[in-house]
Amino acid sequence: MKKILVTGGAGFIGSELVRRLVADGYTVLNFDKLTYAANLKALEGVKKNQRYQFIKGDICDGDAVTDAFRSFQPNVIMHLAAESHVDRSIAGADEFIQTNIMGTFTLLKAARSFWEENGKTSLFRFIHVSTDEVYGALQKDDRPFTEQTPYAPNSPYSSSKAASDHLARAWYETYSLPVMITHCSNNYGPWQNTEKLIPLMISHALAGKKLPVYGKGENIRDWIYVEDHALGLIDVMNKGMPGEVYNMGGENEVKNIHLVEKICDMLDERVPKKDGSSYKTQISYVTDRLGHDFRYAIDNTKIHHTLGWKPEKTLEEGLSHTITWFLENRA
Repeated sequence: MKKILVTGGAGFIGSELVRRLVADGYTVLNFDKLTYAANLKALEGVKKNQRYQFIKGDICDGDAVTDAFRSFQPNVIMHLAAESHVDRSIAGADEFIQTNIMGTFTLLKAARSFWEENGKTSLFRFIHVSTDEVYGALQKDDRPFTEQTPYAPNSPYSSSKAASDHLARAWYETYSLPVMITHCSNNYGPWQNTEKLIPLMISHALAGKKLPVYGKGENIRDWIYVEDHALGLIDVMNKGMPGEVYNMGGENEVKNIHLVEKICDMLDERVPKKDGSSYKTQISYVTDRLGHDFRYAIDNTKIHHTLGWKPEKTLEEGLSHTITWFLENRA
């Protein structure tokens, strides 16, 4: 039975993954620093399960990481711990460099030592979870990102993730550590931090606040429902090949302004405003983000053909589930 160490397991994507792994019968150690983006309430349903453990720790702390490896004896590392908000990276990149680059370096060193101490077992896997933003920006008619797309990160966040990708690849090429790298598009769903676009729009709309949209709202993103992403990561763990890169997208490209309008339409239907106006009247265009990438989109061909994974939720289905969750969990 696989024993899986998940870094960042109290984060948005990490907690979804942990819940799914425990439900599927795996034994899981959640190693998380508990920064502002973490939420242990998302793991209330598993915290008493005998197959779930939690350690509060920093991936930059080599001793803590090594101790976790030796005490838990994992077969698989699923590395999700990262600083991930682009706006925060623009305002101050220090934590992104430290966590995303130095943290990954520390984790890779510890993983290699543990793997070698245990006879380089063929069952061991290190899955490095990254972002499509490392590829830079697409224009309107460009083909979606593939695993062969050259790196061209444009923000401090994406640059730090690109660097961590290169470290992970180097540990495979140099030391043969069985590493796999995944890139995903924009995630959304229940439990997401309200600084992210979709929960920000839902919470601001319900609170009667302005709905800030960068520039003219023309930027395009590919949205993947977080449950689909977690299932894809489990497929990579079970069926992926060391040294390979797998891209996962939601196949749901939409302009930011159209996404916000869609959220408003759904809220108009479910919780109409007392004055009868649409939530769209709260949309407010704000100064565009520095270096704002125009478009992201992922080609899922490789992971679909080799591992059999594809996203299940359409954007409408995923948004419906997400809005329902936020309405039922306003507190």
